[in-house]
Amino acid sequence: MTEKRTSVFENALIWFGAGVSLAEIMTGTFLAPLGFSKGLLSIIIGHVIGCFLLFLAGYMGGKKRMSAMETVTLSFGNKGAFLFALLNVLQLVGWTAIMIYDGALAANGALPCGHWIWAVVIGGLIIVWLVIGIKSLGKVNIIAMSALFILTVVLSVLIFRKGDLSAATEGGLSFGAAIELNVAMPLSWLPLISDYTREAEKPAAASAWSAVVYGLVSCWMYIIGMGSALLAGTSDIAEIMLTAGLGIAGLVIIVLSTVTTTFLDAYSAGISSELFSEKIDGRKVAIAAAAIGTVAAIVFPMDDFTDFLYLIGSVFAPMIAVMISDFFIVKSSHNEETVCIKNLIIWFIGFLLYRKMMTVDLPIGSTLVDIAATILICVVVGLAEKAIGQKQGQ
Repeated sequence: MTEKRTSVFENALIWFGAGVSLAEIMTGTFLAPLGFSKGLLSIIIGHVIGCFLLFLAGYMGGKKRMSAMETVTLSFGNKGAFLFALLNVLQLVGWTAIMIYDGALAANGALPCGHWIWAVVIGGLIIVWLVIGIKSLGKVNIIAMSALFILTVVLSVLIFRKGDLSAATEGGLSFGAAIELNVAMPLSWLPLISDYTREAEKPAAASAWSAVVYGLVSCWMYIIGMGSALLAGTSDIAEIMLTAGLGIAGLVIIVLSTVTTTFLDAYSAGISSELFSEKIDGRKVAIAAAAIGTVAAIVFPMDDFTDFLYLIGSVFAPMIAVMISDFFIVKSSHNEETVCIKNLIIWFIGFLLYRKMMTVDLPIGSTLVDIAATILICVVVGLAEKAIGQKQGQ
């Protein structure tokens, strides 16, 4: 029986759902201190950087027919990738909790009946999405995405027709830090995208359209968040929806966008866990991730996740840099090895460099510089290895 491949449209639809997200809108509100013009420029630059990396990550997995964490074995060895799989599962469970927390908080603001009740409702719907399965969600996703598209257009019109966007709000955010906030969101999807493009009919096209669609929609969400903070002076999503006069329609946006985005986090937590053992059932782990995220969203406060975004960047930016170098430049593979110590050391140097650069206000943010430096180290080490190998072979 031939395995069913996903079309370019289906992949693009998945990433449309990922982009329509409360987390994106909330992160956009943090950019208001720059004012609209500078904020918009930071959104565009940051997303171009982040989404280009997202495309490369998706293409690698699609080309090799490997999940996101399986592609990591190409650079770090079949056991060396365990570190990143574990970190990825942890960040995905964290994201699941954050998304459910924010969704429940916003939904309760629109229709008060208890934060924990909304957390259970949203968590339950995510589990329903997981049980249905990604390959069976075609029609459901089309209906959900169509509704979200219409409602988000209405939200945009209602918000941006209300006033002057020229004034900045109070705050000390620099332009470089703003770019980093924009890069960080697509960067958080790097360890997931291949879980979907590995099954694509056309890996290159699916990866490209996934990155483009996600990038455009994510920019749109950031602009909504920034615009609402500038006009309404608030980052409260429920208040923004109510001020815009959306009422129940706003509630639908809140719940549906949370479910369609968070489903991807929980699903990929399951896929990543399968790297540890063939006996692990990814779907059961995904459901467990959604359940844990729901409980965490009820128990713990999660109002500010900017530090979490920066931590994700510091882990996965140097990781993808090593992978890009091996796959596209050096053209070496280490998945036959148990652990590639050399690449783990290079990754750790890149990680430390990123953390150090966060203390410096760089005009283009830390990610691009960190990735360029890490790739350079990889290429120099690779060339040195080849030179030594050639001398030994003479």
